[in-house]
Amino acid sequence: MSLKDANLIIDFKDTKIAFEHKSNEELKKAAWLFKMMNNPKLVKFGSTLGLKALKWNLPFAQTAIKKTIFDQFCGGRSLSETQKTINLLYEHNTLTILDYGAEAKTTEQDFNKTMSETLAAIDFGEMNASVPVVSAKITGMARFALLEKIQLGVELMDREKKEWESALKRIDVVCHHALNKKVGIFFDAEESWIQDAIDKVVNMMMEKYNKRQVIVYNTFQMYRHDRLEYLMSSHEEAKEKGYLLGAKLVRGAYMEKERERAKIKNYPSPIQADKNATDSDYNSALQYCIMNYETISSCNATHNEFSNYFQAELLDQMDIPNNHPHINFCQLYGMSDQITFNLAKGGFNAAKYVPYGAIKEVIPYLIRRANENSSVSGEMSRELKLIKEEMKRRRL
Repeated sequence: MSLKDANLIIDFKDTKIAFEHKSNEELKKAAWLFKMMNNPKLVKFGSTLGLKALKWNLPFAQTAIKKTIFDQFCGGRSLSETQKTINLLYEHNTLTILDYGAEAKTTEQDFNKTMSETLAAIDFGEMNASVPVVSAKITGMARFALLEKIQLGVELMDREKKEWESALKRIDVVCHHALNKKVGIFFDAEESWIQDAIDKVVNMMMEKYNKRQVIVYNTFQMYRHDRLEYLMSSHEEAKEKGYLLGAKLVRGAYMEKERERAKIKNYPSPIQADKNATDSDYNSALQYCIMNYETISSCNATHNEFSNYFQAELLDQMDIPNNHPHINFCQLYGMSDQITFNLAKGGFNAAKYVPYGAIKEVIPYLIRRANENSSVSGEMSRELKLIKEEMKRRRL
């Protein structure tokens, strides 16, 4: 079945609802930005130039980035700056998932800072009814190479054992605080060669903190051919041990890196054979979570229109309330507004994933967003196409 064939429960083509939060000038600015991002050569050049300008502390760099790509994809440079974004989203019945956008940290000082920022985001969430969840990376609080060793089962040196104890303490402090403040926490999925270690830690936290309600969520990357089975076994383990499963479903973020590493190191790639296999497993995972919604709290975190429609249809078929607290939808801030705001208008739990942080720290995130929106074979991106349709509707 396709969206064209379906008797639509919700219409993702309604650009009036999708962009009613944007003024005419903001819509024109978004059209210009996505048009620029539709040029892969320009994106590559701009990314290189932007990084160098920031490195050299050129005076125009931060201002130019802030007024363009940063404002499109980030909520603010600090928690307080995100309040305006949070309020705007809530005016349109849309929730916010906060994410401190700093990446690739390596020192204890950096890890402690990430922990402190995550604790502050949880406090901020408690004060905002529209911020039910914050997002975090385990590698924001634990060293990547150490997680590799843990996964491989390599015996740790004494100083590494202490380092690991410190990492686990940071993660536990964050989860404990989230429970006290009744704010959920999503732990992102990462590369497959550290994911088993991450899974063990997150499962430990779920067992400890998800007894009566779901506070801690693991993330399942469905472009891996083993994740549907792992989702089901995680649920069975949760039932056996007496806790609720938190499951954020995504397609995945490291496909090229995963395939390249598997080829270099001569082991079978963990990635699905093709997109159809990924889509099939993703939608099967959605169905599994909805069928077990009383013991799984899930988030359908995708920009795929069919998968969002499929979940909405499942709720309708099973007569589950659109706003059941265990069933959620999420898209990145600045993208797929036709999905998020139409779901929100339909009374579903729809949220935007809103990164924040100093411009220098969120640059890797922004470059990924720009690359995602670069065109293939010069075709107009879906984002730009929808924005142009709304501009035509408004006669701009």
